[in-house]
Amino acid sequence: MESTRVDRWLWAVRLTKTRPDAAAACRGGHVRVNDRPAKPATTVSPGDEVRARVGDRTRIVEVVRVIHKRVGAADAVTCFIDRTPAPPPEAVMPLARRERGAGRPTKRDRRMLERFRGHG
Repeated sequence: MESTRVDRWLWAVRLTKTRPDAAAACRGGHVRVNDRPAKPATTVSPGDEVRARVGDRTRIVEVVRVIHKRVGAADAVTCFIDRTPAPPPEAVMPLARRERGAGRPTKRDRRMLERFRGHG
């Protein structure tokens, strides 16, 4: 049975951008293999479940194929089955959002925001 290090595998299947990022996630306690905390040198083999917190999402994947080198995105998705639950739906109440870099709100914008929030 073939196996490899979890930090190498996370990087090879493109769940993390760099291998040091994958190793740091392991050392920080953000990666679990079969519900056990994983160090960077923990081995993964086909059939293992890997939970990795990447950014603000927790990805739950099942290892299908072990690879050692980074491959293209099309090949990488064939190496695991994504069992991550769907993200929760957006908030029911619409949020007032402004375009990034739009500057300070004008007096008219401020009054509309206050009306929207129920302050005026």
